[in-house]
Order: sequence, then C-alpha cells, then structure tokens
Amino acid sequence: MKNFLDENFLLKNKTAERLYHEFAKQMPIIDYHCHLPQGQIAEDKQFENLTQIWLYGDHYKWRAMRTNGVDESYCTGDQPDYAKFEKWAETVPYTLRNPLYHWTHLELQRYFDVHKVLGPDTAREIYDECTAKLQTPEYSVRNLIRKMNVKLICTTDDPADDLLQHQQIKADGFEVPILPAFRPDTAMNVDNTGNFNNYVGRIEKAANVSVGSLQEYLDALKSRHDFFAANGCGVSDHGLEEIYAEDYTDAEVSAIFDKVRGGTDLNDIERRKFKSFMLVQFAEWDWERGWVQQYHLGALRNNNSRMLKQLGPDTGWDSIGDFQQGRNLSKFLSRLEGQDKLTKTILYNLNPADNELMATMIGNFNDGSVAGKIQFGSAWWFLDQKDGMIKQMNALSNMGLLSRFVGMLTDSRSFLSFPRHEYFRRILCNLFGEEIEAGELPNDIAWVGEVVQDICFHNAKNYFNWQCLDENVKAKELTS
Repeated sequence: MKNFLDENFLLKNKTAERLYHEFAKQMPIIDYHCHLPQGQIAEDKQFENLTQIWLYGDHYKWRAMRTNGVDESYCTGDQPDYAKFEKWAETVPYTLRNPLYHWTHLELQRYFDVHKVLGPDTAREIYDECTAKLQTPEYSVRNLIRKMNVKLICTTDDPADDLLQHQQIKADGFEVPILPAFRPDTAMNVDNTGNFNNYVGRIEKAANVSVGSLQEYLDALKSRHDFFAANGCGVSDHGLEEIYAEDYTDAEVSAIFDKVRGGTDLNDIERRKFKSFMLVQFAEWDWERGWVQQYHLGALRNNNSRMLKQLGPDTGWDSIGDFQQGRNLSKFLSRLEGQDKLTKTILYNLNPADNELMATMIGNFNDGSVAGKIQFGSAWWFLDQKDGMIKQMNALSNMGLLSRFVGMLTDSRSFLSFPRHEYFRRILCNLFGEEIEAGELPNDIAWVGEVVQDICFHNAKNYFNWQCLDENVKAKELTS
C-alpha cells in the first residue's frame, strides 16, 4: 500500500513517475485565468493567520462546511479566525474523495512543509505552525508566487476598473507579470434595467465621456478595451450561461439600447438580441488586437435567492446548468469566421455532458493558421478534480489533439491554490504512463516527456505570446 500523498501521489506506475519527476515537475506555471485580488499583490500583503489566507473568500470550503452542518457564522460570519479554522479542520476528514481533501494537504505540504493530516486533533498545531510562517517575510504574497515558480498571472477585471493596482505592481518592478483580463459580462447584461443603467454610469466615469446613444456606449467601451491593451492585457473572458447568437439589425439594437436607457424593462428576445450584438462587438475588438478570448459556459449562478440577498454573489450558491450550447456556439463562431474575424479562442464547459460537444466544436474552426487556435479549455470549477480532468483530456484526446492543449489554470481567489497545477500534471503524466505501460503508446519517454512539458508550459507560452513573459523567462535563465 502506498503512503498518502507521497512523492508519487497519483502516479500509478514507473513510467508515470518518470514523466512527472523528470519532465513535468520542474516546469514553470502560467496562470492565465484566475480571480486573485491584485490589490493584495500590489501591497505585497502579509496575512496574519492561516484562516485569512485559506478561508476568507473560498466558497469551495464554505460549501463543504455548510454541507457538514457548520453554521454560516463560521463561513462568512463574524466568528473569530481560529474558531472558523477549527470548523474547517472538523470538516476536512469528511471531505474524503472530494478534491478539497487533496488540495488541502497539497497546500499544507508545498507551502508550509506540513505533512500531517488535518483534523480536529491536529488543528491547533497546524494552525500555529502555518500562522507563524505566514508572519515572516518569506510568506508575503509576492514570495508565495515566487515559491510556486509562477511566471505570469492574469487576473479578471471589469472594463470600468482603473487598473491602478496593476500599474503599481509593474512600477514596483515585480518580476512576475500580473496582467489584467477584460471581463465585460456586466457591460452586456440588460436583465435588470436599473443595474445596467448604473453600470453605464460607471463606464461614463471611467472613459470620461457622456453616453447618449448605442454608438457612444460602444465608443466608451472600445476606449476601455484600448486602455486595457495599453496596460498589458491580451486576454478577454466571458462567464455566461450560454453563447447568445440571435439575428439582429443595428437599428434593432440601437432601439433596444434606447429603451433600456429610458428605464423600460426588456423582453426576453430583446435581451438576447442585445447580448448577441455585444458579444460580436467584443469578439471583433479582440480579433483586431490579436487577443485570446475565453468563454466559460454553463454555470447556473445564485440559486439560493435568500442567501444571495444576504451575502451577495460568489459566495457558494452556484451549480452546473443544463443549457443548450451547441447550435448557438456554432452560429456565433461561424459568424466571426465568415468575416475572418475569429481570434484565438478557449471554450470551457461546466456541464460534463458537453465535453464531446466542445471537443468536436473546436475542430470546426481550427483553420491551420495557428496550432490549437481554438482550444477546449481545462476542466473548470466543479470539474477541476481528478475525474473531471481525466474526462476532459480523454474527450480532447479522442476528438482533437491533447498535445496542443494549453493546460491548467487555477481559476482561484487564493494565493495557496497553485498546487492545482501540480495536481493536473500528475494526472496528465499518469494518463500517458498507464497507456505506455499497457502498450497503447510507444515507450518513447523523450518524446512523450516533451509533449508533457508542452502541455504544462510551452503551449500556453507560445499561444498567448506575451512579450513580457519571454523577457521574464530569459532573465531567469541568465541568472540561473
């Protein structure tokens, strides 16, 4: 019997062990999509204790604690930090076979060199040891990023954001580029008339213009897109239930905009037409800039209306949705492709039933101009666990080219989440290792190892083509 979470964790044979230890383990990390608070990077925050860095804002843990019968006051409430940690420590033994069990102990090992299993009997000891380390300079936010061999991070930013914190990080000379990603979901969301008009006000302020028409709104948003580009942005991101691809005319959309700006609620077809129009505008701007556009599809958000009112969004009340993705996604991509305005694109699905749909959809629009131009993105959110990752990679392998995959990301709000890349890499190496040992793939360790390294790092580096990343990696090579 193997020991829990030893050096060969998840590696089930000697070939998998070689692939991981000789090829994957040392590869740097590009985290091209996450929700890390850039303000904490700008101030190089020093967390006071383990609860603050581990439990504040982590809705994955909150969901597990609630399921284990823990009162909300220990999740998002005002209980003392150690009391919250105790409740998490009591919950951890019950997370067996949930990815949280693996992530928790990977993070304790990789950041703090703590190899004990977390539970009620070890809570105090682990909390005190980790908290003491967090209070030393070695555990500031920027040093945590360095510790995990991270070479570039993309945050998630609204078009109205001023990006001052990104500018501060760059001015400080922090060697790891922290780049914004353009996330315009709110800019196209006309489901609530009042909220949309308030948002238009934010864009007016950010762009320093007055918006009286649809064209003026587009001009204001385009100026924000340009502003993001000037601040190093090369990625957009959309978090949608589904792609919108209704037919529309410019006159129709202009009238819809006037209607909502006048304070009148829209009907469903009007909302869909406006969103369809805006998605095309954003995609065309991304194409003009040569950006990579990302679409995260299929989340059914804010299911618990009472808790949404009490706590707001992103607090752990979301689930997988069962939206119809194929036809509209095909129509949207085909429209852009037909005008030769389809930029590099990554598609993520939250419903595992859509794995094969996504894996085949990307093949419809890979035109040979760039290797892996249209990507089936890594297993996302509820699917970024062992079973979900294996199913995503199997679908991509069977219907596309896993060898051209741009690999893993954290999609996290926590600075302790970078071992998720290791988790992914071990699973990847085991997939190849098992098939080599079964005679399903040739025993060409050098070539398979090169493919593994491409998926871990090189594919993403080449795909996004950030000049600042090239400079970062070259500088590291010169000093090593």
